[in-house]
Amino acid sequence: MISRRSAIAGLGALGLSQLPVSAFAVAPGPFEVALSEAEWRARLSPARFDILREHATERAYTNEHMGERSPLLNESRDGTYTCAGCGNALYRSETKYDSRTGWPSFWEAIDGAVGTQDDTRLFFIRRTEVHCARCGGHLGHIFDDGPPPTGKRHCINGLAMEFEPD
Repeated sequence: MISRRSAIAGLGALGLSQLPVSAFAVAPGPFEVALSEAEWRARLSPARFDILREHATERAYTNEHMGERSPLLNESRDGTYTCAGCGNALYRSETKYDSRTGWPSFWEAIDGAVGTQDDTRLFFIRRTEVHCARCGGHLGHIFDDGPPPTGKRHCINGLAMEFEPD
């Protein structure tokens, strides 16, 4: 008999990783901002809830999920990118760059703003998930193919963030 974990891993390998997997990928807590599912649903749009709380991902190059679109891929003003769930300051514009991946990308987060954990939901692929350190909201993933000075690429869902210009 196949386990639920093996089934989900197999679906990920088939490109079906959009399914809710919160039971398998909950960021370690406790968090300063801790709301019930009903409170999160009331606070967030359906698309933002799916990304931040259910670990969904926008389609590449569209910054769109469930019909909602983020303008942050093309944002070029000076300012701070914040968590759409709790307002935590996550990234400064000085660390944003065009990774040509279709998602807003940064080479470094603001100190203490994010947490990470292993994400093994895709078959034979190990990734590093990045989440908001204040509320645990899923932001995206970190890869080791970024520019200097860190060599990291924080590949972040635009709908997981908001932007506050300086």
